[in-house]
Amino acid sequence: MSSRKRQGGRAGVKAPGGLDVVYGVHAVRALLERDEAPRELWIQEGGAASRLAEVVDRARSGGARIRTQSREALDDLAQGAAHQGVVAFCAPLAAEGEESLWLRLGAWTRDEPPLLLILDGVTDVHNFGACLRSADAAGVHGVIVPKDKAAPLNATVRKVACGAAEVVPVYQVTNLARTMARLKERGVWITGTAGEAEASLYEGDYTGPCALAMGAEGKGLRRLTRESCDGLVKLPMAGKVSSLNVSVATGICLFEAVRQRSLKLEERRSAPGS
Repeated sequence: MSSRKRQGGRAGVKAPGGLDVVYGVHAVRALLERDEAPRELWIQEGGAASRLAEVVDRARSGGARIRTQSREALDDLAQGAAHQGVVAFCAPLAAEGEESLWLRLGAWTRDEPPLLLILDGVTDVHNFGACLRSADAAGVHGVIVPKDKAAPLNATVRKVACGAAEVVPVYQVTNLARTMARLKERGVWITGTAGEAEASLYEGDYTGPCALAMGAEGKGLRRLTRESCDGLVKLPMAGKVSSLNVSVATGICLFEAVRQRSLKLEERRSAPGS
């Protein structure tokens, strides 16, 4: 799952090789907040240096080389995306292995049962980045993806995720159905989403250890993934549109789990003797 983008840049501008490009103020700040100083930081010439003085100072104190570049050079590196006048070069992100998942699974407590997100066949980097952003906002403990048919953790994902790609653990597994079976053995209830499901999302119980499985838009969950779920739910659709973008559906599902868990926690706190 580890991926990087080698950028050539415009004539006369040479980007550091072997590093990931991270562009945008939020994504670069997320790096710095994790004490992960970039190897090099490019700032757009003009007023960007004063506007981003805090970012520049923190990056410099972390050992980053600071360079001033033209807007055209930054536009070329970001391939048309909004870089907001700052581009950082840092070590590539890498997904964690399956063993890390099992080690962390035992560390979560009764007061904070694991909430996991399974993405099956989500290959679009913009959707993947948006899913990671929702996962971070919802407090998801980890995102599980298969080695095949999965988007890479590249610069676009980091940009769309607005820092979430750096903080939400992504676990890459060889056999998704086998991983799901092992999760169930460890007490994790897995709910998949499917348009033809009979039960509504709001009928499910997500207060205990659980995982939500989301499939790619259009194709949905693959057959083996669907069969590996404990149950299937659907989003109630009141309009004429038959489905939602996977990142939008993911956000809706995750925050239903957040809502239920918040109510459950309040019940525990208000119970006599608690």
